[in-house]
Amino acid sequence: MKKYISGLAVAAALTTISTAALAETTVGLLLPKSGVFAALGNEIDDGFVFALEEAGRADDIKIVREDTEVKPPVGLAKARKLVLQDEVDVIVGVVSSGVLGAMRDFIHEAEVPLIVSNAGNDAATGAACSPYITRVSFSNGQVNRPMGQWMHDQGIQKVYTLASDYAAGHQMIDNFTAAFTEAGGEIIGSEYTPFGQTKDFGPYLTNARAANPDAIFVFYAGGEAISFVKQYGSFGMAADVPLFGSGFLTSPLYVAAEGDAAVGVKTSLHYVPTLDTPENNAFVAAFKERFGRTPSEYAVQGYDSARVLLGALDSGATDRKSIAAALPKVSYTGPRGPLEIDPATNNVVQNIYIYETVKDGDALTQKVVGVVEGVRDAPNGCALQ
Repeated sequence: MKKYISGLAVAAALTTISTAALAETTVGLLLPKSGVFAALGNEIDDGFVFALEEAGRADDIKIVREDTEVKPPVGLAKARKLVLQDEVDVIVGVVSSGVLGAMRDFIHEAEVPLIVSNAGNDAATGAACSPYITRVSFSNGQVNRPMGQWMHDQGIQKVYTLASDYAAGHQMIDNFTAAFTEAGGEIIGSEYTPFGQTKDFGPYLTNARAANPDAIFVFYAGGEAISFVKQYGSFGMAADVPLFGSGFLTSPLYVAAEGDAAVGVKTSLHYVPTLDTPENNAFVAAFKERFGRTPSEYAVQGYDSARVLLGALDSGATDRKSIAAALPKVSYTGPRGPLEIDPATNNVVQNIYIYETVKDGDALTQKVVGVVEGVRDAPNGCALQ
C-alpha cells in the first residue's frame, strides 16, 4: 500500500468519518455469495460499500471480492489467493464460524490484518486470538450470555434448545446454556439439526413440545431461520411454548419472509434498526434512501467494518502490520451505539439488545424490551496483553 497523499493524522476515537485523501488501499472482501448465507454476504457487502461512499472514499479503496461458499476449505483457499496473489492490504468479511476457524492459522502466519464482519467463532478472540484478527461484529458468547440471565429473570425455568450442527450453533447454545443454568434455570433437552440440509424441522419441534419446556431457545440464520420460524408457526406452539433465540433468527433482512409466525418471538442481538438514537436514525434514513430497504445487523457489521478500517488508515497506518496495530484503537458511537475494541481480545465491546418482533400495521418491526450495556468477553485464553 502506498503512503498517504495527505500527511494529516486523525485521532482514532472517531465521532465522524474523515475524508482525508488516501492513495489506494486494497481490500479483500471475503464473503459468501452463494449457499445458505449468500443474502448475509450481500448485505455485509452493501454496508461496507455504503460506508465508503458516505465518507467519500469509495475511489480510495480497491475491493477484490471472493466467495467462501460457506465452506471452510474454500474460504481458506480464497484467503490464500487474496493474500498471495492479489496482495491485499487487509481482508474484510467471513460469515461462517467454520470458515474463520479454518483461516485462522494462515492469517496469523501471513501477518495480514483480518476484520471479521460476522463470524462469531469464540476462539478467534479467545484461545486462538491473534494480533492480526479484529472482530467488529460479535462473538457467539457475547450475543447469547445476556439472554440466559434475562430469560430466567422473566420467570422461565425450563428450556429446550435447538440449533444448526456446526461451530456457531454449538457455541451459541453452549454460551446460552452456561448463563441460563448459572442463573438457576434447567435445560431439559437439546438437539442439533444437520447444517444446510434440514428442510423438515417437524420431528425436532415435536420432540421439543413433548419435553414440556417453558420455552424454546434456538440458533438459526439465513434460509434456515426462515424455514424454522415458519414451521414453528405452523405447529401452533406460540401459545404454550414461546420461542426465544439469537437475534439472527428474526433478522430484519428476512423477517418479512417469516411472516406472522415471527410475531412475539424474542431474541438478543447487538443491533436493532428501531433503536431511537441520532446516529441510528440518520443511518437508517440514509441506508433506506440508498438501497430502498431497512438495514439489518449484517449491513451494520459491513458498515462498521469500513468505518474501523478508515479509522485505522486515518490514524497513519500504511501497511499490514501498522493497520493491524491501529484497528483495535478505533472507537466511536455509531448505529448500534458505542463501539470499541477490547485490546485484551481484539473483540468488539457493545450493547446487546433484547427485542420482540411485533406487528406495525401490515409490516413486522422490532420492539426493544431490554438492554445490556457494554458487553465484553473475558480473555478466555487470549494473551494479546
